[in-house]
Amino acid sequence: MAGRRGAWYVPCLASLETIQELCRKENLTCKSLGITNRNLKSYEVEYLCDYKVEEGTEYFLVKWKGWPESSNTWVALKNLKCPLLLQYFHSDKNEYLSQLKRGKAVILKNHIKALNPVVAQYVVKKAKQRIALQRWKEELNRKKNHKGMILVENTVDLEGPPLDFYYINEYKPAPGINVMNGITTGCECSDCPAEKCCPEEAGFFLAYNKKKQLKIQPGLPIYECNSYCRCGPECPNRIVQKGTPYSLCIFRTNNGRGWGVKTLQKIKTKRFVMEYVGEVITSEEAERRGQLYDNQGNTYLFDLDYDSDEYTVDAARYGNVSHFVNHSCDPNLQVFNVFIDNLDLRLPRIALFSTRTIKAGEE
Repeated sequence: MAGRRGAWYVPCLASLETIQELCRKENLTCKSLGITNRNLKSYEVEYLCDYKVEEGTEYFLVKWKGWPESSNTWVALKNLKCPLLLQYFHSDKNEYLSQLKRGKAVILKNHIKALNPVVAQYVVKKAKQRIALQRWKEELNRKKNHKGMILVENTVDLEGPPLDFYYINEYKPAPGINVMNGITTGCECSDCPAEKCCPEEAGFFLAYNKKKQLKIQPGLPIYECNSYCRCGPECPNRIVQKGTPYSLCIFRTNNGRGWGVKTLQKIKTKRFVMEYVGEVITSEEAERRGQLYDNQGNTYLFDLDYDSDEYTVDAARYGNVSHFVNHSCDPNLQVFNVFIDNLDLRLPRIALFSTRTIKAGEE
């Protein structure tokens, strides 16, 4: 839409695939959506919905990518060229059947004529979930600004991506709160930390050793070099600001704790793992939200209480991978307060470091 003084836009909440389906249903082309006269009638298998046998021939009900479900058609197995989707179909079907009769395995007969509608419904739900999680994974990796990859995995239930969560890489301050305040100069080091560096200027020790491992005790702050410093991006005192170097997986836990996070590679002790980010709000607002979260049984509030308790980080709706990290009675992560481009003691950044070696695949 356009107004007199310029253009303004209303965001569309429908997915690209949904809009493509509407275009094809109405026989419309749209270059920006990738639908042209050449591919308007093209067909690509998105997932398999059902199965039957007629006169000795096996058929699968196909959902075509970019087409509405009303366009689903039965296709003979011999004409399908999608081995991975066939594998998913049989795996999901057998998974559901194995859950029947209170966990007793049920073997599908080889000469079955058609699937039970309940089984077919489950297979479709799993297919839609798989597509939704794949899109979410791609979205997370588009938005992240760190080196490590983000994977998503759910082999437990039919839960899809959270509906009201938005990925961010840094604090999202509430109106009136300035999280980029108080920095006007940086160190003049050409070889940090051989000369007088940012931590010493603040009255503290350098937090890292030559192997990029933490060497200070819990409770002490971390002062990293900032955007005004003379040193370059390879400075050994720039760790948290580079983001996590590890590939991590957001996965569905099998013991009712919802989502969790596991590492896909070994993390040595005292290494930076991730930063806790979210909305920065006042403590008064945090108190109000906390009452609502308590009623829901969830809370993502983290008090910034290094120097005072004026502000809180709320990662409920806005956050990064740390939003999905679970609490533990035997934690393998330790919290440290970090100061980089903001020296306001009321607004430290929150960094999570490993307290011991964390094995690949471990939560």
